[in-house]
Amino acid sequence: MLFHSTLRKELSRSFGATLVVLIAIVMTIILIRTLGLASRGSVNPSEVFLVMAYTVIGYMPTILSLSLFISIVGTLSRMYRDSEMVIWFSAGRGLADFISPLLRFAWPVLLLIAVLALVGWPWANSQTQGMRDQYERRGDLERVAPGQFQESAARNRVFYIDKDSPGATSASNVFISSLERNQQIITSAQSGKIESLDGGRYLVLSNGQRLERSFDNNDLKISEFATYGARMGDDSPLPGDAVPPKAQSTLSLLASPTPANQGELGWRIGMVLAAINFVLIALVVSNVNPRVGRSGNLLFALFCFVIYFNLLNLGQNWVGSGRFPLPGFVVALHGGVLVAVLAWLWLRQHSWRRPRAVAPAVAR
Repeated sequence: MLFHSTLRKELSRSFGATLVVLIAIVMTIILIRTLGLASRGSVNPSEVFLVMAYTVIGYMPTILSLSLFISIVGTLSRMYRDSEMVIWFSAGRGLADFISPLLRFAWPVLLLIAVLALVGWPWANSQTQGMRDQYERRGDLERVAPGQFQESAARNRVFYIDKDSPGATSASNVFISSLERNQQIITSAQSGKIESLDGGRYLVLSNGQRLERSFDNNDLKISEFATYGARMGDDSPLPGDAVPPKAQSTLSLLASPTPANQGELGWRIGMVLAAINFVLIALVVSNVNPRVGRSGNLLFALFCFVIYFNLLNLGQNWVGSGRFPLPGFVVALHGGVLVAVLAWLWLRQHSWRRPRAVAPAVAR
């Protein structure tokens, strides 16, 4: 059918171009943020692109929803601007007749959004969280970098070695600040090296001094040493007791209906329902007003998208804090939006089909 095929073909071109542009923008933003995490020591620098890839996969439901929304609004707005919609309306087509071709075009995208929101999002988050936890559990010696203050795995020591250290297993101008047994201990030495003794790894310092200050009575003790050894790598943190809700599978969230899990489940289900509503919202907000220019309608459509998406995130926080039940949130937000959009569509449908009154001729 010409009506369906023409509309779907133009929607496909617009959707593909929009998706490529949005993915490029999101990847650039995520790359900058991931590089910042790597510079702060939260992400392994060698895994930056892998973390970025997992993050993009996690954001794909939102990217696909926005691409679908923009493509429909842009295509229908162009048809209004070029008077193609007037031709279809004159041929007996109404806005309600556009629902069928739009859904036939959008259903593969909606299915992909559902799979990514319910399966891809938790899988990508679990992979990213696993890499970050593994990097956080690395030993103290692996954390030390020349010319930088580095915190230990247990966050009770701070290390510093000079930039001009002679090798990977030796260092010069070593500084260590630690909290042990209600004491602050500051150790400095001219040089240090890593040695394996009695099956353990030790940092052996030479020609330095040690300052010990007690928090109980503020006693201060200063001692000098020719050689001092400290065992390293025993205070790596243990893995977290609980996996965050965003990294749990959808079946796990259903099996453990805690408020936090219910909030995350509401967000995943809401992304699918919101994507369906976005198709109908794009249909009713698409129009061209010559008084506000060509971009005015698109800005209004994007404003509607932002409000809906923020309400989805706000509802997740409300459900997660126990202030709102999950079924009530789903019905109130997505059901309310669906009813409002259908009512708006009905008004526009009948305004287009309502016959215009003809002014009577005036006799001269």
